[in-house]
Amino acid sequence: MADANDKLKAFIRAEAIRLGFSDARFAAADAPERLATDLAGFVGAGYHGSMDWMVETAERRADPKVLWPEAKSIIVLAMNYGPDGDPLATTCMPDRGNISVYARNRDYHDIIKGKLKELAGKIASRSGADVKVFVDTAPVMEKPLAMQAGLGWQGKHTNLVSRELGSWFFLGSIFTTAEIVPDEPERDHCGSCCACLDACPTGAFPAPGRIDARRCISYLTIEHKGMIDAEFRAAMGNRIYGCDDCLAACPWNKFARSANEMKLQARADLEAPKLDFLLTLDDAAFRSLFTGSPIKRIGRNRFIRNCLIAAGNSGAARLAALCRNLLTDADPVVRATALWAISRLEGGEAARDALPKDETDLIVLGELESLGQ
Repeated sequence: MADANDKLKAFIRAEAIRLGFSDARFAAADAPERLATDLAGFVGAGYHGSMDWMVETAERRADPKVLWPEAKSIIVLAMNYGPDGDPLATTCMPDRGNISVYARNRDYHDIIKGKLKELAGKIASRSGADVKVFVDTAPVMEKPLAMQAGLGWQGKHTNLVSRELGSWFFLGSIFTTAEIVPDEPERDHCGSCCACLDACPTGAFPAPGRIDARRCISYLTIEHKGMIDAEFRAAMGNRIYGCDDCLAACPWNKFARSANEMKLQARADLEAPKLDFLLTLDDAAFRSLFTGSPIKRIGRNRFIRNCLIAAGNSGAARLAALCRNLLTDADPVVRATALWAISRLEGGEAARDALPKDETDLIVLGELESLGQ
């Protein structure tokens, strides 16, 4: 039996590597220790912000058996997306937009899910067991499961860290009814290092291993709808989709290799896009530019809101005219954020004078009132 199990694990690992995954490890389909308690504490503190789906799916997230009672084993897979160069280089280019490394290519859900399905099919054929595949759109707590499987450990920034891949990798999982001997869990190798915590521009970590999404730039630019609190706007700099600062600070990245080996290199037009161009996007142009990209999921209005904050932080006076054009946008959040950006580039009086006199939306008028403070 042990020999058959070892052969199945070796087969799965070999097929995973052939498909482009960087690693594959195994865990029992049991709830990781303290997962339910930690999740309840996170939600109870309100750290999830407006992500109500975390509350609605808490029971399934806390225990894989609730998600699929028949599951016996979980195969957790990693796919490297390490950047070629400095992932934060574009944060020093204020008139360009900085996009998180993972979103500079096509949507990773599409990349991984197809490969997971292919691997799962081979596992089912080989073992006769049932299988189900999950990427992070499903209520699976992949990071604690990956730590339980020995793939890595959750760093102080709450993301998974690997001694071979650093902080730059996607996760996917395959649940199966096959009983596979689990791998040994990975232990924490962070030691006294706090580089990731110190790197956060908005102080989103109330404690090591705890994140307050409401202060996280990734959450603010992707998940958060409506106006972004003035407290965070300057700290966002030119980050228009996601934030890599805590990931990039991890010393274990020195062992990571370029994702070019996996053919996941960035689209050239998304490495440092000009704000001059992005601020002109209407809905059709936005959809065309970001076809196949995870950025498309947040919609044009939220994206333009982010670009306007970047424009306001840029110090590039030429962008004020583009911001003025957006004072008549159909979306009130866009109009209000354009007002703020103009005030940053040209001053509060210029922003007040630029706003159309027939503006009646309370969001915009609230922003107008704040300019006098």
